[in-house]
Amino acid sequence: MTGALHWDSAFPLLRLEGEGTRNFLQGQTSADMTDTPEGALVQTCWLSATGRLRALLEVRLRANGADVIVLAGDATAVAKGFDQVIFPADRVRLQPITEQRRVQPFSKTSTALWLDHDSPLPPSWTSNPADSKQLERWRIEQRLAFGAGELNADANPFELGLADLVSLSKGCFLGQETVAKLANLGGTKQELRGWICNHVPSVGDTLRANGERAGTITSVLDTPEGSIGLALVRRLHLGAKTLDGSDGQTVHMNPLPVDQRPAVG
Repeated sequence: MTGALHWDSAFPLLRLEGEGTRNFLQGQTSADMTDTPEGALVQTCWLSATGRLRALLEVRLRANGADVIVLAGDATAVAKGFDQVIFPADRVRLQPITEQRRVQPFSKTSTALWLDHDSPLPPSWTSNPADSKQLERWRIEQRLAFGAGELNADANPFELGLADLVSLSKGCFLGQETVAKLANLGGTKQELRGWICNHVPSVGDTLRANGERAGTITSVLDTPEGSIGLALVRRLHLGAKTLDGSDGQTVHMNPLPVDQRPAVG
């Protein structure tokens, strides 16, 4: 890709009202928001009771509530899940789902902005909006687990590279017991890895090593340089430089994001 690009999309927005909002989100999501200042953006996970990732959220706290963007996952399921556990004593009210525009430069560590739908970008921004294929390529190269193949309700945050969004010290939250056990065991059964190959596999295809199941393809994008994507690879095979695709062709594994890989040649 040439030239600076940014991500400019509208996302489902859940609005929570009430003085108990911060405590409610503390108990329902994985990040610690105890000391988060109002207006700051915090990414966090919404997990199942068994610690599986169901949605990736971005939260902006307000004086008497919070706005919650569903970056990945089913917003209707999140809203239903929240609504089922809100009781009068929580002092929280959930509003109907709306939309929020969000923009972010193509950098995993850059700060995102929430803007009105017709607002111009800040004058300092000289980048162009990415199209869907450019955005998907950036997501894959940065190992961002936003795809349907990654959010399959069968993987936990540690397996998807989201450990930094999980607080193990803040106390109880939905899924906390399971993720705490996983952290104490010091490992996961699989981890997210990037790959590249000369053919076009499909999401759900099995990766093998010497005939043994080694992982599953979770994202695929066809590019001029070949197919690239993400896969959940079993722990035993995380160090493999190549694995076999479902059709027997070689799949080259890239364990690090593109901006962290050593130079070749």
